[in-house]
Amino acid sequence: MSKLLLSEARVKALRPRRSPYVIRDAKLRGFGVRILPSGTKRFFLHTQHRGARVWKLVGDAGALRVDEARARAASLITAIRSDADAPALPEAMRFEAIAETVFGRHARVWKPRTLYVNRNYLQRQLLPRFAGMAVADITRADVLGWFASLRATPVAADRSLPVLSVILKEAERMGYRPEGSNPCRGIRRYRRRGRERFLSDAEIGRLAAVLSTHESACPRQVAVLRLLLLTGCRKSEVLTLRWIDYREGHLFLRDGKTGPRTVWLSRAARNVLDRIERTGAWVFPSQRTRGPAGTSWLRWFWQRVRAEAQLRDVRLHDLRHAHASFALRQGESVLAVGRLLGHASPQTTLKYTHLADSAAREAAETVGAVLGG
Repeated sequence: MSKLLLSEARVKALRPRRSPYVIRDAKLRGFGVRILPSGTKRFFLHTQHRGARVWKLVGDAGALRVDEARARAASLITAIRSDADAPALPEAMRFEAIAETVFGRHARVWKPRTLYVNRNYLQRQLLPRFAGMAVADITRADVLGWFASLRATPVAADRSLPVLSVILKEAERMGYRPEGSNPCRGIRRYRRRGRERFLSDAEIGRLAAVLSTHESACPRQVAVLRLLLLTGCRKSEVLTLRWIDYREGHLFLRDGKTGPRTVWLSRAARNVLDRIERTGAWVFPSQRTRGPAGTSWLRWFWQRVRAEAQLRDVRLHDLRHAHASFALRQGESVLAVGRLLGHASPQTTLKYTHLADSAAREAAETVGAVLGG
């Protein structure tokens, strides 16, 4: 690690590299400047107190002169060693400011719904605990304490932890935290009972029979539910289908949850689509706007259908699970089911493994009964 007597000219002359690097000051121990691949330069203080390492961001080299940054670092050292209050923190280094910057950048990556949900977790779970803190000062103890405080709401805890992790990881990339310091890494999430509901063959048969009785009166709603069962697509993927997405016997989803993907359609699924009248760009157009249909017109119908089919505990999303579970019971591999559902990670598909094991046991019993006489 290089050491120099930092001066205005020397800091200005430092050039970015492919990876971040630091230059330590030869005058004040622990003081230095970090140069990011973007060209941004930030002064920092790295010292020890009572056997623990302390890393503090001093300020941006574009806003502070070297002598000002060195003096601020010296004040920080004095405050740390005397357990006194640190100098006032610039707003740009606070957790809430970094979080807002990260959300602004991820607005181009996250889906609108994901952005909306993550912002709710930021407002309700993260800001009440971390607002006002320097993003560089958030420790693993802070994160563990916060996570434990949400024990009564494990879903909120489990889903807001990745949001916090993204913010702190981006803070590292922007030079506001040392590299590899993300305190969220390795924290085990709460164990929760799975909400997945897998329909049996008999239940699927009852649902199909009820749908047939409503086909003449509610053809659009019936078509949506059949497509959910026959394709394993998400509700949003079916409701936002355009006719241009349906060609060559496949669905070409341009903007699914996990990105663009191809959905292979069975003959039954193609028959459902071919029977729908084409009145515009959308397969299921809204009756009020020029866009796709919403969910309210489908929600009331689903509540009625599932009551008649005696499936009151089944959610619309469980039709996706029904598609996967039926495929596994017919002998398809977990890998193939992952492709059918458009899972980005094989880990997501592993929750269906117990269904594959069940099918294997049934096959073993069948073979044993035949060969064993």
